[in-house]
Formats: sequence, C-alpha cells, structure tokens
Amino acid sequence: MFTVSELAGRAGVTPDTVRHYVQRGMLCPERNPHNGYKLFSESDVTRLRFIRQAQSLGFTLAEIGDILDHSKSGSSPCPRVRELMQRRVKENKAKLEALNALQKRMEHALALWETMPDGEPDGDSVCHLIESVTQVDPDP
Repeated sequence: MFTVSELAGRAGVTPDTVRHYVQRGMLCPERNPHNGYKLFSESDVTRLRFIRQAQSLGFTLAEIGDILDHSKSGSSPCPRVRELMQRRVKENKAKLEALNALQKRMEHALALWETMPDGEPDGDSVCHLIESVTQVDPDP
C-alpha cells in the first residue's frame, strides 16, 4: 500500500494531482484506521498511469471519468473511446486549418506593413496598419 506521496512518486505526478483525482472520484483509496491516511494499491498506480496517458491523448478529466465508470460496469469503453477520438481529430483539423489561415493573414499583414510608416491616431483612425488589412485577402 502507498501513501499519497508514494503514489505520486511512482506515477510521476504531484501529491496535489493525486488528491485532485481522489476528489473527482477517479481514485478511491482505503483509509488507514490508525492514522486516517489515504492508502493506495498497485491497481491505483495502474489507474493513475491510465489517467495520465488518456490526458496525453487529449481526453478531458470528465471524459476519462466516464471511460473509467463505463469500464467498472463490465463493458468495454473502447467504442466510446474511438468515437471521442474521431470527433477530437476532426475538431483539431478544423482548428489547425483556422490557425493556418490566421498565420497567413498575419504574415500578409506584416509584409504590407514593412513599407508603411507609423501613423498618428486621429478621430477616425486608431491604427492605420490594422485598418489597412481589414479589407485585404491574403490569397488574391
């Protein structure tokens, strides 16, 4: 059996991380009847490593909790895991496309601004550099 600190050390996380997972119900330690310390088993080490691996794949703690709960019920959570991952990959592709488009606009703006002088704000203009780009399409 391991204390919070020992479990944290074995799994490469902080004791606060272990406590957070206990609070969320993702780890369920036993209590030492003599001192009230939380005690964890080898299966808790495995579970904690699973949680960290799932996080490294982009799963949220809520999703990981659902996966763990599904597993406790005796049925495979793998179909749900595939579904979540397929959706996440699709979302990430859309985000990457948006970031690439933003990067192109930013590079285009910088290229335009190379020859433009700094302007003084007046009642109608705040920063003519930004205003000059609002109507520009980076892929003419």
